[in-house]
Amino acid sequence: MSRRKRRATRPSHDRWLVSYADFITLLFAFFVVLYSTAQVDKKKVGQLATAIQVAFQQLGVGPSTASGPVLRQEVVDTNKVAPAVPLPRIEETFDQAGVRKELEQALAPEILRGEVALRTGRDGLVISLREAGFFDSGSAGVKATSEPAFSRMAKVLAEGQYSIRIEGHTDNVRIHNAQYSSNWELSTARATEMIRLLIVKYGITPPRLSASGYGEYHPIASNGTDAGRALNRRVDVVVVGKHGSEPGVGGSPLSAIKP
Repeated sequence: MSRRKRRATRPSHDRWLVSYADFITLLFAFFVVLYSTAQVDKKKVGQLATAIQVAFQQLGVGPSTASGPVLRQEVVDTNKVAPAVPLPRIEETFDQAGVRKELEQALAPEILRGEVALRTGRDGLVISLREAGFFDSGSAGVKATSEPAFSRMAKVLAEGQYSIRIEGHTDNVRIHNAQYSSNWELSTARATEMIRLLIVKYGITPPRLSASGYGEYHPIASNGTDAGRALNRRVDVVVVGKHGSEPGVGGSPLSAIKP
């Protein structure tokens, strides 16, 4: 009996397509998962976690309490937002024209001599106190000769219960003394010294005040001339609005928060 010859089977060169298709499918699923996790809804995640916890408890797996699933309580607690402590309220609308008129009357001699200038700024009424009239060069202390003018200004601001920001400014000439190593330090020191005077000497409450130092980086004139640099060396007293009632006065601070 003759034996049949077996045909030799040749290996297929296209089998790699199966593995490649599986790889592409897994890669697509991976990116779908990434996209879905990037679009997480916290509320839905909490509901999913609660459902999983309940399912495990029904199967007798995982801890539980008489009040309900432990995981549910944890999810609810982590989604709560603690109430923020309210900051002192500032009423942005105030009689700016009336305040300006009072200050123009109180500071008329200094305005005439060019030591004080009033203007309307982006944040409120700006009272510019020029260095030539109020400070010695390179010093943060207010001149004794300028104290009467400073006192008249402070009384107007104190009686009106305004919120005030003190801004120190300099020209671009580098400072040379042992007390201050930069214009930043000098401008900040002048602003904070005025804050100290307004609190200690004129009784303005600290929550109504803030201070900042800008050095030479907010000029109002060119630093290319002596006259321009003189205008840039200043302290701006910015009246930003009427100061509202303090939080917590007449009750708990949280009582001002509406649910």
